[in-house]
Amino acid sequence: MGWFGSKKAPAAAEPTSPATTVAVSRVEPWLAVQVEAAGGIDSWNKKDASRAHLLKTMDAMCQATTPEEALVEVTAIMDLGHNLWAYAYMRTLYDKQPEVYYSALLAKPSMLLPVVYTPTVGEACQKFGKMPHYRRGCYVSVEDRGHIKESLIGYAKKYMKPATAEGKYVVDCIVFSDGGRILGLGDLAAWGMGIPIGKLDLYTVCAGVDPYATIPVILDVGCYDTSGNTDKLTIRDHAAYTGLKKNRVTHTSPEGTVVNSAYYGANNMIEEFMTAATEIFVSNRGGKPLLQFEDFNSNDAFPLLETYHEKFLTYNDDIQGTAAVAVAGLMGAIKIRAAASGSSGDLMDELRKGVFLFHGAGSAGLGAAALLINEAGVPATQVYMTNSRGIIWKSADGSEGSFRNNEQKAFAQVGKPDYDSTNLVTCIEKLNPTCIIGAVGRAPGCFTKEVIAALTKANGSARPVVFALSNPKTQAEITADDAYAWSEGKVIYGSGTAFGPTLLNGVTHSPGQVNNFYIFPGMSFGAVACDAKTIPEKLFMVSATAVANSLSSDEIKTNRVMPHPDRIREVSLNVATAVVMEAQKMGLANITIGADENQVSAALKALMWSPGTVV
Repeated sequence: MGWFGSKKAPAAAEPTSPATTVAVSRVEPWLAVQVEAAGGIDSWNKKDASRAHLLKTMDAMCQATTPEEALVEVTAIMDLGHNLWAYAYMRTLYDKQPEVYYSALLAKPSMLLPVVYTPTVGEACQKFGKMPHYRRGCYVSVEDRGHIKESLIGYAKKYMKPATAEGKYVVDCIVFSDGGRILGLGDLAAWGMGIPIGKLDLYTVCAGVDPYATIPVILDVGCYDTSGNTDKLTIRDHAAYTGLKKNRVTHTSPEGTVVNSAYYGANNMIEEFMTAATEIFVSNRGGKPLLQFEDFNSNDAFPLLETYHEKFLTYNDDIQGTAAVAVAGLMGAIKIRAAASGSSGDLMDELRKGVFLFHGAGSAGLGAAALLINEAGVPATQVYMTNSRGIIWKSADGSEGSFRNNEQKAFAQVGKPDYDSTNLVTCIEKLNPTCIIGAVGRAPGCFTKEVIAALTKANGSARPVVFALSNPKTQAEITADDAYAWSEGKVIYGSGTAFGPTLLNGVTHSPGQVNNFYIFPGMSFGAVACDAKTIPEKLFMVSATAVANSLSSDEIKTNRVMPHPDRIREVSLNVATAVVMEAQKMGLANITIGADENQVSAALKALMWSPGTVV
């Protein structure tokens, strides 16, 4: 059961010859196409009066030369109540003083990570071109197919460490996206660069990945019009849009899903990019760079992962990282229940007893379901998923059902429900789930008071689990305050975006942020450190367990399903250690780091980058 190996990638549309794709010779092909057309970054920033004025304003605001000064400046900005200004400040600080930037993040991670990543990064991406453009980030245009290697080399020559004697540039990790599904906000295309940048910041802050050996990449294949994003914003046709002002070229796959044509068939863009990256880059450990898929539309995300997960050192964080952190949160909830009852049951045994209702069957929900069933051993009959048609089901022979693609079909229950499964309250009354996991993306507030009442009733004296994983905060299925209030403090709550503590009837509830940053930094750091051959699902299961086992007794007492963000380096080290230990056990590690957990942990800790570190 599961989606790996379930099908081949969709067939390609009629291929476009790379020779006819490149219209002009580009001087700086790693720049966003509109930025290069304007004459480069400086010219682009001066082109628009508002952007030029904002650049001067941010430069005047950002005068810090020490971490302490930076914290004073950014705190003053945050006190005004809108973190988008703080985001712009931090981008300016990185451009002027990268070491001070990382020192500030490391000094106050719980305060600043929500600024440089979720939830602030969502709005930042929606307005990315309106802010000053900075040098960080490589753009690879579909119009440069056949010449992608030259684009990457050009970026590396300008911004990376000098090439090695073998002519390769040192790169540990690349996060690449086409901006097709930015958080729950839809197609932001080139303006989605804020996500790869933010992701790699977390690689460094959380797990000590060398920031000077990372590259954030946007694959620019065009952008849909206003219909392609949740808030119906003008992106592609905005005067400040930095990418190709063209629609995406798509086709319908054999299973009926709309996919980006440039990603499939001979000479496709994805394979050209990934092959070029592994040919010209080498990690600090002498092995392959890690290439992480990020925020691709689900219709592309699954087949691309299926095609490339055994060819390259790669994974998709939206599918696999979200899955692992969701399972980690579920294990955390089990620990909270166990502490209250005084029991000490096995985590995995308790996990297998649960009944899980996933509201939303995109990449996040499907990935978590796959991990629960394939690695944790939860019976498939205890994992239910919904789409807009209700509970996903299939006939006994699989010829009909409510599934929309093969990935959903893999987790469909056999037999059509004999009740209205489009009604979430009815589903809860019929299925008696111990946990509901929201990953809808575009249905904020769908976990209503009636839903919480039904879930609480279905669980009797036991505490039900409610996860609202959709990002940013405006897309959450339910807020922490509502979840606790409507259940009278009974639910165990976790969210994709951070919510503050809730005081209810004298009890403090500290909702854990069930966010991928507990998984992907340690996963990537560990995989690169041991030069892993591939990243199989088993590594995500051991990562989830490592996060859950990092919970302290104090965190459990305040109902946290995840460790406090201030402990993120400790947690990421635990994850990286678990990844390396399992990779060595499975014969996937090209580099043996240690003979036991203590040796591996000590060796990894010594490899972690901090400001001032020479790698």
